[in-house]
Amino acid sequence: MQSAAGLAHRSPMRQVVAMRTISDDVAVRLYHLDDEGGVATTLLYGTLAEALAHAAAEPEDVQAGLYLQTSNDVVSYIDYCEG
Repeated sequence: MQSAAGLAHRSPMRQVVAMRTISDDVAVRLYHLDDEGGVATTLLYGTLAEALAHAAAEPEDVQAGLYLQTSNDVVSYIDYCEG
């Protein structure tokens, strides 16, 4: 089990939202949120482990706009990694 407690969801006001404890095999959506138009583009539906591997392979400028979504939570990829 990997604890994601204390991780923040990026928002304009940087409100801190804790993510529930999740495991590497939980189903997630990895998406990129476009800074300019606010368009969300899904990159992957899969496990957390798959999403993290996919996100790690993206360039840093893309990683800054990546988000991980479970059935209950959303957290930015950068915040998840820094957590």
